[in-house]
Amino acid sequence: MKRITVTAAAAVLAFTAVTFGAGGAQAATLFSDNFEDGDSSGWTTSGGTWAVAADGSRVLRQSGTSSDARARAGQASWTDYTVSAKVKPTAFSGGNRFAAVLARAQSATSYYYVALRSNNTVELKKLVNGTATTLASTSLAVSAGTTYTVSLQVAGSTLRSTVNGGAALSATDTAFTSGDVGVATFYTAADFDDVSVETATAPPATPPPTTPPPTTDPPVPTDGPIGFASLNALGQNGVTGGAGGRTVTATNATEFLDYIDSTETLTIRVAGQINITSKQGVRPNKTIVGVGTSGHINGGGLDFYRSYNVIVRNLRFTNAEDDAVNVGQESHHIWIDHNSFSGAVDGSIDIVRGADYVTVSWNHFDHADKSMLISHSDGAASTDVGHLKVTIHHNFFDNSRQRHPRIRFGEPVHVFNNYFLNNELYGVASVQQAGAVVENNYFENVPFPCFSASGYADSGPGRLVHRGNTFVDSGTCEAAGSVVEPRTYYSYTLDSAASVPAAVRAGAGYGKVS
Repeated sequence: MKRITVTAAAAVLAFTAVTFGAGGAQAATLFSDNFEDGDSSGWTTSGGTWAVAADGSRVLRQSGTSSDARARAGQASWTDYTVSAKVKPTAFSGGNRFAAVLARAQSATSYYYVALRSNNTVELKKLVNGTATTLASTSLAVSAGTTYTVSLQVAGSTLRSTVNGGAALSATDTAFTSGDVGVATFYTAADFDDVSVETATAPPATPPPTTPPPTTDPPVPTDGPIGFASLNALGQNGVTGGAGGRTVTATNATEFLDYIDSTETLTIRVAGQINITSKQGVRPNKTIVGVGTSGHINGGGLDFYRSYNVIVRNLRFTNAEDDAVNVGQESHHIWIDHNSFSGAVDGSIDIVRGADYVTVSWNHFDHADKSMLISHSDGAASTDVGHLKVTIHHNFFDNSRQRHPRIRFGEPVHVFNNYFLNNELYGVASVQQAGAVVENNYFENVPFPCFSASGYADSGPGRLVHRGNTFVDSGTCEAAGSVVEPRTYYSYTLDSAASVPAAVRAGAGYGKVS
């Protein structure tokens, strides 16, 4: 290992030489570590599982994939420098995960970083008190087992990054003026090596920005969906919603309807109660996100007709005169996350007519009658067979009567880590040749947790595989046949069924994410 930390005075002298010296002057090395001495002294870690390991040469390895993790080194007084490292992701747990290099780190929740994402993008970002903002991004093939040389330069208000000498990104930002360096992962195992920090020259004052300063209000999803909405399919590489577009705020129905009908890529902040009627169409490339606990859609719902790449998050839906959310007509890559539903005349969420690649996560269905329908009719085989791939996880079906979900034709529909409480008619019904995998859920006071082999009502039988579920004062799941495994499409991590009630009560519904 080689590690050099320049004293503050020496760093100033070195920086002066670089800035004002002869043309042959070289940047001073503030820090370097190749981990060849077998230890990670000088690094402070948080989260994950860190150790020095052998991979040809020695590397700093983060082997966990169940959380975010960081390792930091250096001095808080460092200002203008370039940090570079070799980064080798070794395993991604789910979609849109990343490994990153950090600069000007203030704490575990505030720093600049450049991230290699599993959805084949590289992003230049900042994290401020846990809220992430994308400053610039570009496409880049990112795969586990490949080593990338990642560089991030911070000089004055200018940020520049490269990967393997290309995929260059730049932005201007003034959130942080100094700080130490680090590496990080998000639900990703990775090896890091040859970390170095060299002084950089600040550009002239007020340079012309290459990227306009982005808005950071409101915080939008930074974690990304688990499951089908995260996948690269049908020309869409995972759901990104309004990322890269303008952020606007809707405080009344006129503004809201104008924004969701726009062809522009938008993040739409919903502030206050929006009273609408019927089902209103949402065009592609939107993030619709409630502000705090104020975002409220009342009286009507959202309709997706051949739409795609939309995030619906942190909203309260009440008293819809039809469906609260209808995903239909070949719409795809829709993520419905951290919302609350009550009082809909028909369904809270319908996913029908050839829709595909949908994730429904962390929602609260509060005394709903019909929670979720997948395929609208026993006669819809021609539009629905081969489609309706849906992931349903960490939802709270709270005293809701039925359809959690009711599935026709779709396969696989993946139902995991949900809390079913006091569901009068049934939990999950897989009918009309549908295929469902139901695992690690918690059923409490549910007389009929699952229907499949016997069909349901007038619908014929479906297929259902169940495992790892907990049944309290409930029946058991009716299993039938075999189903395509969700892991054929994506990786995921299961919580224990016993932990589900507490986690879902605490985390599901609106007002639980920033």
